[in-house]
Amino acid sequence: MLTIKKILCPTDFSEASLKGLDYAVDLAAIFQAEIKVLYVLPVLPPAPADPNISFEIPEFERLVHKDSEEKLQAIIASRIPKTVKVTAEVGHGGAAREIVRTAEDEKTDLIVIATHGHSGWHHLVLGSVAEKVIRLAHCPVFAYREFRK
Repeated sequence: MLTIKKILCPTDFSEASLKGLDYAVDLAAIFQAEIKVLYVLPVLPPAPADPNISFEIPEFERLVHKDSEEKLQAIIASRIPKTVKVTAEVGHGGAAREIVRTAEDEKTDLIVIATHGHSGWHHLVLGSVAEKVIRLAHCPVFAYREFRK
């Protein structure tokens, strides 16, 4: 019998990923599972060499991290019923590897991820986070593809 107790749902705050979250919520309700919503911050480049540009990378990272946490909490408050147990996390690094690492660390039973459906040169240049997650994950992956009209 299929047992799902922990669902990981990564988001990039796009409409497609929020629709993927809706699927995660439905599955969580069916299986009485908990959801972890994950946003992965990309690695920031080193500080510019131009002495006319001045900002502190650690402070900037802290502000972006805080903003991401606030966005996650707003999404949870607006899209996930109080009856579903949910946590949020902001990761750092390459999206696919961070998603897979989090799934392993959390002993996730299912990853629910949206794919934007890029093809051709766009896919070759950008790659596909969802495709990498499907290839690397140690648990089942439910991939939601948004269809364009």
